Amino acid sequence: MKCENCSKKECSKKQKNDDTQSTSVDALSSNNGSEEKNEFDTLANAKILLSDCLACDSCMTLEEGARVFQQNQKEFFRILNLNKKCDTSKHKILAVSLCPQSLPYFAAKFNFSVNEAAKRLCGFLKSLGVHYVFDTTIAADFSILESQREFVQRYQRRNQEEHALPMFASACPGWIRYAERVLTNLVTSHICTAKSPQQIMGSLVKGYFARQQNLSPDKIFHVVIAPCYDKKLEALREDFYTALYNSAEVDCVLTSGEIVQIMEQKNVSMKDVAEVAVDSLFDGLKEGDVVRHDGKRSDGYLEHIFKHAAKELFGVDVKEITYKALKNKDFQEVTLEKDGETVLRFAAAYGFRNIQNMVLKLKKGKFSYHFVEVLACPGGCLNGKGQAQTEDGKPDKALLAQMEEVYTAIPVRLPEANLHVQRMYQDWLEGMDSRKVQDTLHTTYSAVNQSTSSLDIKW
Repeated sequence: MKCENCSKKECSKKQKNDDTQSTSVDALSSNNGSEEKNEFDTLANAKILLSDCLACDSCMTLEEGARVFQQNQKEFFRILNLNKKCDTSKHKILAVSLCPQSLPYFAAKFNFSVNEAAKRLCGFLKSLGVHYVFDTTIAADFSILESQREFVQRYQRRNQEEHALPMFASACPGWIRYAERVLTNLVTSHICTAKSPQQIMGSLVKGYFARQQNLSPDKIFHVVIAPCYDKKLEALREDFYTALYNSAEVDCVLTSGEIVQIMEQKNVSMKDVAEVAVDSLFDGLKEGDVVRHDGKRSDGYLEHIFKHAAKELFGVDVKEITYKALKNKDFQEVTLEKDGETVLRFAAAYGFRNIQNMVLKLKKGKFSYHFVEVLACPGGCLNGKGQAQTEDGKPDKALLAQMEEVYTAIPVRLPEANLHVQRMYQDWLEGMDSRKVQDTLHTTYSAVNQSTSSLDIKW
């Protein structure tokens, strides 16, 4: 069922002030007036506007809109209040996972180092009643490692399989939704099957961690704090749901901005919050200093896959990557030359205009790239619509510049260097080539029937 307000021929993101694009899905919620009064009643209702979401309403059904609405601050506080009641059978372990691209927002906004911001955010969440606060960097480690391996395998099969190359990154849910709902079979077979860091974190929390704590997955309520609204839609995917336990891998996604709203509603300043070390998935251990992956504004899939492929396929040890900007700063390419021949050609395409140009080249058969890191947000994940926005909904350029400075200053740790990941491959996933790795760390992407033609959409 297609949203009745959707524009069939023109991308709704162009309609800045159209009332139909500002229709919130709160009217679709079935909880009107029936909620029990509690101490958090003063919290403003979180309204997710269809125009806020990069996977705009031409890709969203009414049912999905209603379910997205449920992923808000009130749902978060519903669980917190549930845990305060006498009926312990309904209590949940509340776990929150922090995306690395959200931490620079808190650091820049409140003038902390990124390590201070992580600890104060952890302290604030635990003061509300959260039991565990995790860092999703370990999930990104798994996602990058699996993407690296898949690219090498696809490259080696490129002459036997028509859709082996190019390979498109799969970490951005706005891009994935657009690909499945609009571009369909043209690109879905080219998308890397590795799950995004968010959904791998869901598997880690509801799978590995639940087992370590001797908990059923449905006894954990898992919240992710992320930079964009599209992560809410990603959490709703049917392939990220375990029917046996009636449990989603991620129960609720809150944006960085929504967390700040909670602080404001509770009149709490991060400067007054105690620092508390971020938890790890491993008993008795806490996370150390914040680390990141290569890449200035995202998890750096392009850089990690490029270096890995250069070494594995051509024996070239690439230390530094040189980007060449093409039409704009959000469309850049990287190449590897060997014996006078270009053997690898990668690109980064950020923002839907660049994505559209990329897709047109693919359709015309003029696509020369082996891999493309695709992100829906211009400027990458730091520029997610759920953070660093001015009151009129535009990017806060000054704050973004501070965030980029904070992010690039974070030390880089290679995924291969994470010893916990290597142990988990053996102890939890039964080896790197096991069936369990495929079931836990990978998914599939396929076309979804949609009446809108990709060529009819105007950007």
